[in-house]
Amino acid sequence: MTPAADSHILYAHVLDGPNRGHVPDEAELRGVLEAETLGWVHLDGNHADTERWIAEHLTYLDPQAVEALVDKATRPRVMKMGKGMMIFLRAINMNEGADPEDMVSLRMWIDPHRIVTVALRRVRAIERMDAALSGGTGPETSGQFLARIIEDLTEKIGNFQADLDTHAEDLETHIIGEKGEHLRAEVVDLRLQVIAARRFLGPQRDVLKLISDVDSPVIDDEARREIEEEAQKMTRIVEDLDELRDQAMVLREELSGQLSDRLNRNMFVMSVVSVIFLPLGFLTGLFGVNVGGMPGVDDPWAFAVLCLWLGALVAVLVFFLWRLRWITLPHRLRSRGRTRQ
Repeated sequence: MTPAADSHILYAHVLDGPNRGHVPDEAELRGVLEAETLGWVHLDGNHADTERWIAEHLTYLDPQAVEALVDKATRPRVMKMGKGMMIFLRAINMNEGADPEDMVSLRMWIDPHRIVTVALRRVRAIERMDAALSGGTGPETSGQFLARIIEDLTEKIGNFQADLDTHAEDLETHIIGEKGEHLRAEVVDLRLQVIAARRFLGPQRDVLKLISDVDSPVIDDEARREIEEEAQKMTRIVEDLDELRDQAMVLREELSGQLSDRLNRNMFVMSVVSVIFLPLGFLTGLFGVNVGGMPGVDDPWAFAVLCLWLGALVAVLVFFLWRLRWITLPHRLRSRGRTRQ
């Protein structure tokens, strides 16, 4: 069914039987969903008529399932209800202007004869499923439908995690190799992305594991094996996200360490300058007082002698700091000294 701007029904297909591949209108769809022919409908969760339509025409569903399908706040979970299952999953948000980690909720009721999906925002996996069914290459059973949706969602989540991993490696190269204090905002953004994605993907990993273990007529052996494989992939993705979170923390600590080193270096330079110029300032201040009895007032060489003494004092202070290893000689001077030896 081609999405209509004013319709709460976005997609609908017959998946098996003699009318396989048929796109029913709304009246036909209600009959398909009530019969034993496998049918699928995808509803716009934001449409004003969606909740009323579900309540009026899907009365054979569990009341708790009907309420959950239109709930505004969800988290990944699975619940077996009779011969069917209520499944909530999360998809990467590929909508324009949205953050990928602000994941989209996909709500699903699935049993051997009907599939009802609801989303509040656009879900690309649903669009790809519609295209496959329209092209005659879609699933023929509820288990195949569920396995394909899970595979699609997991693939896109894996791509998102791989992009984050590449970005983290680039940041690590710049921060450690090039002293990238200016990359603090990017590191913070990376951490926030990982935290936001990890919030949903941890429960989603557990949901996929539960789906692969549940005893339901919806899931045949082939679908179970496929879902088990996707559950393993999701486990790896979550583990990689945990590693990324730790890596982002290390990068932040490295940036903080670089900033601390720079401040310490600046404070050290100021301390060395203070050690050298504080005695000079004291002496010049002492000899600059305008009172009688100052030595050398009438001596034309007194200023030159004072400058020489001050220069000697600077040399003594520099030597003293060098012996304390506060400062080091330039590399070129050290090399010349070794050559002369």
